Amino acid sequence: MQVRVATAIGVVRVDLDDGAVASLGEEAEAPMPGDAGVRLPLLIASARCGSRIVAVVARRPPLIISDDVGSTWREVGSGLPRGVDADISQDNPDDVVFASESRIHVSRNGGVFWRALDIELPEITAIAWEPEPDV
Repeated sequence: MQVRVATAIGVVRVDLDDGAVASLGEEAEAPMPGDAGVRLPLLIASARCGSRIVAVVARRPPLIISDDVGSTWREVGSGLPRGVDADISQDNPDDVVFASESRIHVSRNGGVFWRALDIELPEITAIAWEPEPDV
């Protein structure tokens, strides 16, 4: 599983399983902070897959999730740092990535548990899932 990350050093691809980072070069299309069309106080970015919406907010905890298209919300990620963006896998909405200014965090169970990748990247501004290659 891989994500595309916009950083101060350009766009990179990060493998979430082994933490490998590959530069995509100057011509690579940078992801933009997500906008799922929700309007919330202190909203930084949001992403949607089906009825699930993940929103990064400027407060603690920095992440809230709705499983009913925004009718109700639950707080997640109480141990996460301030965030800049998040995205939901279109293949499995339980797979969520969250980006702080320098780290990537991954949840494979809808935001219940989080794992920080060992790598640090300078000034992350956006993150997006890479589509799985056709086999």
